[in-house]
Amino acid sequence: MKSFAPKPWVMPQPVLIIGTYNENGVANAMNAAWGGQWDMKEIMISMGKHATTDNLKRNGEFTVAFATRKTMVASDFVGIVSAKNNPDKMEKTGWNIKKATMVDAPVFTDFPMTLECRIKEKYDESDTGYYLVAEIVNILVDEKYLAEDGNPDIEKMELVVFDPVHHGYIQLGHEVGQAFSDGKALK
Repeated sequence: MKSFAPKPWVMPQPVLIIGTYNENGVANAMNAAWGGQWDMKEIMISMGKHATTDNLKRNGEFTVAFATRKTMVASDFVGIVSAKNNPDKMEKTGWNIKKATMVDAPVFTDFPMTLECRIKEKYDESDTGYYLVAEIVNILVDEKYLAEDGNPDIEKMELVVFDPVHHGYIQLGHEVGQAFSDGKALK
């Protein structure tokens, strides 16, 4: 086996699109890859210094959408272009925007699933950013992405993940087994 120095290579890394409003009520989005489930109803995200972190200081509410094959180009765009330097950034994405139902933040309806969140705690806050833990207060799913059982169908969503090794996006594939079940074959 080949050895490598420590790198941010935990995989897969979701491509999270964080939605906030600025002080004038204008929607903004940023792309974040370092985040995930923290607890049953909480997520954790590593935040750098961005227009989004400035927006979060004002009200602490935001949305999180998951990038898809269809939204990938614009999702990458909101990760490389800052609203601080490009105030018309959101217009270029072509995304449809509406207000969230439970938090004061935008929902980008081009995404199949969105978490409505409220900051619960911040860790290691400094001039360069912080880690946030947020409560998930609601989950919105476009009905065309529901399975026959009424729950979200991950395969229909065509979610993409970030490849931190080669800096690419990879579309998630197909179900290959059943969790908490297939392993019983080895009992």
